Amino acid sequence: MTYDDLRETAVRPGLVWGFDFAEGRAWPISEVELLGPGTPRGFRWLHFNLADQRTARWLAAHRPVSAAATELLLSTDNSQRAEVEADALALVLHDFELDFIESEPRVGVLRIAASPSMIVTARRHPLRCAEAVKRRLDAGATPSSPADALELIFAGMIDGFRAKTVELEAQVQAIEDELLKDRPATDARTFTTLRSLMVRMHRMFGGARAALRPLDEDGDVPQTLREPLARHLGRLSSADQDLMAVQGQLRLLRDEMDLHAAQQTNDNLYFLSILSALLLPATLVTGIFGMNTGGLPWTDHKLGSLWATVTALGSAGAVYLVLRLMGFIRR
Repeated sequence: MTYDDLRETAVRPGLVWGFDFAEGRAWPISEVELLGPGTPRGFRWLHFNLADQRTARWLAAHRPVSAAATELLLSTDNSQRAEVEADALALVLHDFELDFIESEPRVGVLRIAASPSMIVTARRHPLRCAEAVKRRLDAGATPSSPADALELIFAGMIDGFRAKTVELEAQVQAIEDELLKDRPATDARTFTTLRSLMVRMHRMFGGARAALRPLDEDGDVPQTLREPLARHLGRLSSADQDLMAVQGQLRLLRDEMDLHAAQQTNDNLYFLSILSALLLPATLVTGIFGMNTGGLPWTDHKLGSLWATVTALGSAGAVYLVLRLMGFIRR
């Protein structure tokens, strides 16, 4: 590889994928095209990898969107928020990271900057919504405006949230089935893991709504972007309600599991108490005959051990009858 090749590679942006949408189709964009003076064929969508240092250099040098939007794209603040500047909209939203192995999902950050002719999205780690958007674009989706692009992003987010909620609901129903069969096998760690995930999702929904709700009253937000934002707020509220229903069901199951565990503990203590009461007189009898002192009955009798055993068992039986008559032994 020559020096020029290395230099060209170093100045390329960390583009994950990009498209120009014109004439009813999507035209893929390469990193090389972004280095030249060419103009977009139509509405352009660029998706960058912020973990690549070349992305920060390219965005800072070329500024495909406004200065404020570029600053938000390059910011290290991961809190969910929204900013409006003239006809541009910048968003920071949370989504689950795309894991290639089954594990507890981690929360990632998607940064969005939308102008009338371009939308730029960026993330540091692969996200589920970005993967869902790419699949839809590969399937033939052709957004022609920032509103259409935002609609694809929001739909991908909501679909991922609902899929995770359905998965959580299935796990809660499996726990409920175990409890109904009186064979609970779920431990406290599973409940803690499920509740932790639900709490994080609820915070994600609440943070997104808090960031997007002021945009409804902001007159600077372009009118074309109000509809997808309003629809997304409604879907977030609906998804949050579904999640809260599952969380409420999990809380009831946890209470019922605690009652079941307490009842099982009480049953064990009751059994041990009855067993101790039955063995106490027999223990007393054997203790007396084991003192090795003079004057013990049946010391010289050839059936002395048998009579002592009968006495111990008889005392235990007498205690059993007394407890039974007093109602301490359940039928």
